[in-house]
Amino acid sequence: MATISFGGLGNGLDFGQVVDQLVKVQRLPIEQLSQKKTTAQSKLTDYGLLGAKLLALQSVGDALRLPTSFDRSSTAVSDQTVLTATASSTATPGSYLVRVTQLAQSNQITNKGTTAVSSVTADIVSGASATFTFRVGTGTDQTVVLGGSASLEDLQTGINDLGAGVTASIVNAGSETTPAYRLILTATTSGASNGVTIVTDGTTLDFLNGGGTGGVDTLQAAQDAIAIVGDPALNPVTLQRSTNFLTDAIPGVTLSLLKTTGSGTVSVNVTHDNGVVKENIKKFATAYNDIVKFVNERTTYDVATKKGALFFGEPTAKGFLSQLRQALSAPVSGLTTYSSVGEIGFKTERDGTITVDEAKLDSMLSSNYKAVKSLFINQTGVAGVAQRVNVAIDAIDDISTGSLTVRKNALTNQLSSLTTEIGRKEDALSAYEESLKRQYAALDGLLSRLKGQTTFLQSQG
Repeated sequence: MATISFGGLGNGLDFGQVVDQLVKVQRLPIEQLSQKKTTAQSKLTDYGLLGAKLLALQSVGDALRLPTSFDRSSTAVSDQTVLTATASSTATPGSYLVRVTQLAQSNQITNKGTTAVSSVTADIVSGASATFTFRVGTGTDQTVVLGGSASLEDLQTGINDLGAGVTASIVNAGSETTPAYRLILTATTSGASNGVTIVTDGTTLDFLNGGGTGGVDTLQAAQDAIAIVGDPALNPVTLQRSTNFLTDAIPGVTLSLLKTTGSGTVSVNVTHDNGVVKENIKKFATAYNDIVKFVNERTTYDVATKKGALFFGEPTAKGFLSQLRQALSAPVSGLTTYSSVGEIGFKTERDGTITVDEAKLDSMLSSNYKAVKSLFINQTGVAGVAQRVNVAIDAIDDISTGSLTVRKNALTNQLSSLTTEIGRKEDALSAYEESLKRQYAALDGLLSRLKGQTTFLQSQG
């Protein structure tokens, strides 16, 4: 569209400014809509941030609502060069004596030095072909078929490719100038029942001593671990296992055996790790306070400016706090020792945040750990504090009916409607501006002509 301009305005009126002012007046409703859109977008953004904070509280609460997550145990071993201990959530606190008389080993054998070969690529098959068969424990026989020119390396590769519980390696038992290569077979699983047995050997390695000069050298015997748990002077329990990792010697504790103790013992002390539980409870309180502060900052009213913050007058945000406060602070039914978090050191401040009396919490955890645990965890028929908060957040954030979801969807729809309305009004305003410009351009031309006629008539006088 061609640009409409006004003439010299000899009439003394600037119609361009007139049009601008009239358009400016008509733009006021659009600016109001734009402000509404900005506010709605800010609310939607902050509700998204609030949703993230709710999920953060729920995540922290997961460390408190389940018995396996709530329980934290620690172990102390008097000599960690002998064994290490790792406690699970089911570990039973107590002190235990452990004596290690034998470590589990994987069977390791090799051919005799008399049948060693001078090169890893030298032929170890005297005929057209040969088979090498072995088994581990009572397992099935495993066979490698070798061609007439097969080497020690070929046998090693064949065994390893089977993946049948034995690893083959080659060692030079001689010197650099006079090598003597031997095949070492190592069981991949330790224990007395996992010994390696050579069934057939058609190679010159002669593991079965068919020629009278061969046979097997045992480098490491297949044996179980033996640990004695309890006071040796009383009635200790002897455990014999195929591995050095014992999961059933102490309830809920895994022992990793490193060396034997001889006639001595090692003490293993298992205790509840109250420090970790306390930190998780404090994190729970901090995540809760983060939400309270976030909502408080956005629901205030400034008396001086007479303006409310972004969520002022929004019942949704305050509703969240009410639900969470109820889930956190209400007594837990069915409990007798501690039925509310206030009894273990929680205190609600005037702004709705909570503080934790750490000294009191320490005392409660030390004197009655199980009662504190019962207050937080989810049990059959009884939802603890952490579980109730988790459920409350699920309800708030439900994908279809949650109040947070409903409010965010409403704001999204409002933004869409405002965008459409602003676009419509912008189009209407553009048309209005063009109409004004044409009208005032015509008026400007008329005035210019009248001025010219007046000047002409005056000159005729």
